Amino acid sequence: MTVMKAVGLTQYLPIENEESLQDVQVDKPVAGDHDLLVQVKAISVNPVDTKLRAPKDKVEEQPRILGWDVAGIVEQVGSGVEGFQPGDEVYYAGSVTRPGGNSQYHLVDYRIAAHKPKRLDFAAAAALPLTAITAWEGIHDRLGIAENPAHNTGKSILIINAAGGVGSIATQIARQAGLTVIGTASRSETEEWALAHGAEHVISHREAFLPQLKELGIGEVDYIFCLNHTDQHWQGMAEVIAPQGRICSIVETAEPVDLGLLKDKSASFAWEFMFTRAKYETADMQEQQRILQKVALLVDEGIFHSTESERLEPINAANLREAHAQLESGSTIGKLVLENWE
Repeated sequence: MTVMKAVGLTQYLPIENEESLQDVQVDKPVAGDHDLLVQVKAISVNPVDTKLRAPKDKVEEQPRILGWDVAGIVEQVGSGVEGFQPGDEVYYAGSVTRPGGNSQYHLVDYRIAAHKPKRLDFAAAAALPLTAITAWEGIHDRLGIAENPAHNTGKSILIINAAGGVGSIATQIARQAGLTVIGTASRSETEEWALAHGAEHVISHREAFLPQLKELGIGEVDYIFCLNHTDQHWQGMAEVIAPQGRICSIVETAEPVDLGLLKDKSASFAWEFMFTRAKYETADMQEQQRILQKVALLVDEGIFHSTESERLEPINAANLREAHAQLESGSTIGKLVLENWE
């Protein structure tokens, strides 16, 4: 059996501990019927990585590999694969039910992978998949916003934490859909980032939303996409959502929230979890391939831009620990990517 380099964990430790993420060698996988075997060229980090790595009393017998943003080159295709061949450059987020992509080679179901944008290198492409799918599903599937801008004239969306990984692409997707995009930020550099990536207005998520929106002459918003502290912002969201408006969040609650606050306005609430389609192998699982293909086309047309903010090299445990630490600080802008193996 051929072995490959990877970064994994056997214990769930604070990121300051050098044993939290380790350089390891594991068996190189072989493609199953629906799989692409991908030579990993670049990866990105997301909050899901830090949440799954968070300290707990558990020991893995074999190294657990995290990482759900990959860009690379197809080396092998399974017998049931359609639309891909060895040598294709791809990008994808993968499935949380399978080993992650922090390894030299990685298996992904072809139905949730797509050809990477031609105008981006591997690192810039690796910044996009998980956040782009999350944002696209949140905006178009969960909030029910039409892709055609003609259907959204005069409608507005509030994106909470617009300069984060998901927010950086959500602002672009919402703007492309013809919405008036109001982003939230907490400091000057994140405000500038949000404006550069599609927000028309930026308000602070450390202050009450309603007075700030009234100052903009907006007051109520038709949609809210919450990417930060759902429970902390719940009251504020309920105040500014328009009658029959819709709210979607990607952040689990730490405390119970009062859904009754939405009843008087007949407002609705939905969760978005990017891994749902792959985890449950839903009938529309391949929709994630379509989303990534659409995003790649819009990138190649110069409409969407990579949300990469920093890249580290090479891909190894030390650099991944640094990336996790930055994410856990809560002050990251855009996406952190890593490229090239030693």
